[in-house]
Amino acid sequence: MSNRTTIERKSERELVVTRIFNGPARIVYEAWTKPELMKLWWAPKSSGAPLLSCEMDVRVGGQYRLEFGQDAASSFAFFGKYLEVTPPSRLVWTNDESQDAAVTTVTSEEREGQTLLVLHELYPSKEALDEAFVGMADGMPEQFEQLDTLLATLSESA
Repeated sequence: MSNRTTIERKSERELVVTRIFNGPARIVYEAWTKPELMKLWWAPKSSGAPLLSCEMDVRVGGQYRLEFGQDAASSFAFFGKYLEVTPPSRLVWTNDESQDAAVTTVTSEEREGQTLLVLHELYPSKEALDEAFVGMADGMPEQFEQLDTLLATLSESA
């Protein structure tokens, strides 16, 4: 199986990103839900905007806040709340930083020591998806490469 990241529009408002990761679903889930791990892979290194802070209360109704930038003066944040939390197979959260932001669903399915991860985003309009698509197409493959690298180190120590 290939580890290539695929990104496709499923409709005018839906974007789906898939990738197969080397590692069990439990460890993939931890990388999405533990702030100390998320900080190691979420921000694409090429963006030049590291993840400065990562607050995550991963439970239904819990909130998250991810702040990016070189320093506090130039930072920007993504934030929202968790709607569904089913370890290690499903996370659903809102993105509340904009009225054009998506609801994100991440599912994980373990297959013979590998994990098929599907990230699904539902936007409020075609225009909102159009605006987000370029950034997703550029950033997600790099982010998922960084996650794959992290998973290799976590799997070795597990």
